[in-house]
This record gives sequence, C-alpha cells and structure tokens, in this order.
Amino acid sequence: MASESTGHGTVRPGGRTARVRSAVLRAAGDALAEHGLAGLDLADVARRAEVGRTTVYRRWGTPAHLVADLLADMAEQSLPRTESGSLLGDLRANARLVQRTLADPRQGALFKAVLAAATCDPQTAAALQRFYEVRVAEWEPCARQAVDRGELPAATDTREVIRAVSAPLYYRLLTTDDPLDEAAADRAAEAAAAAARAGVFARPTV
Repeated sequence: MASESTGHGTVRPGGRTARVRSAVLRAAGDALAEHGLAGLDLADVARRAEVGRTTVYRRWGTPAHLVADLLADMAEQSLPRTESGSLLGDLRANARLVQRTLADPRQGALFKAVLAAATCDPQTAAALQRFYEVRVAEWEPCARQAVDRGELPAATDTREVIRAVSAPLYYRLLTTDDPLDEAAADRAAEAAAAAARAGVFARPTV
C-alpha cells in the first residue's frame, strides 16, 4: 500500500514525524467516525491531535488525502492471516476478524463513514479500493492453498472466495440492526466455503 500511494501524507519516516502521523491519523479516525467525511475538518483534526495546523495542512492538504492515508495505515496495521490447515478454519478466522472490526463501536462507525464517502468522492473510493486489495491479497493464499490441497476446484477464483466471506458482514452492518456476532461471522465463512466447494467461484472456461 505504501509504495502505491503518492502525494500528501505518504511519507513513512520514524521518530517525531511518525508520532505526529500516528496522532493525526488517530484523530482523523475519531473525527470521521463522529462526523463523516463532510464534517472532517483539518483544523479540528490538528486540535484533537495536539499538533500545529500548518503541519496537517502541509502534509495532507485535503480531507480526502487524509482519509487515503488513514486507510493505507489501517491496511498496514491489520492483523495477518491465520492458517488453520483447512479452508473452513481459515475462512472462519477471516470472518471473525472482520466481525470484530465492524462490531467495534469506533471502527464500525468509521467504516460506515468511509463507505458512505466513497459513493460520492472518487479519492476516497480509490483509497478504499486499495485498502481492500491489500486485505484480500493478505488472505487469498488461504483459498489458494485449499485448491492445492484438493479442497476446492482447480479453476476457483480464490480472490472471490475471500470477498464472499466479508460481503455478508458489511451488508449486515449497513442495512440492518441485527447483531454482528461470531455466529454471523461463522455463517458467512460456512456459506463462502460451501459455495466455493460447489464451484460457484470457478473461473469461466474459454
């Protein structure tokens, strides 16, 4: 993710600069969860982070650039995949990680705000796409290994298997008041695994 980003807020130095970036991104996440992209103000973020406004304006420039860097950081900080040795075990671990994130009051509100912003802001949409590309790429080897073990058809689109795990959880977050619990995560994993075994995600033959 870091190597693909350009423009404001993309430097990854250490020391004081890294501490400033961490504080600003944390403050931006809090503000975004509370007010959405429309209410994300760089001066307010600077105040929350206890850094100078000039620093925030110079490094990020616009709320959209700040959100892009926030999503890049979230992708980098996300937990790595878990490999259990079975397709269902791996997909369940993936689903429970997504579930815990979306069920968290702050993180759930943050993702709702980013998803809403992505529908009308191209920069946010592009940053969100990069975020999910990173996360799918992290977990895709679990499905690929299931193909190698003979658990899935050889023609399986392994990236689609991973996408199918989180999709029901995001749908539940955005469209219902139903609890986002481990039972919901396990159902999503089981449904994705069953569909994959049945060849639903097989690439079309030419």
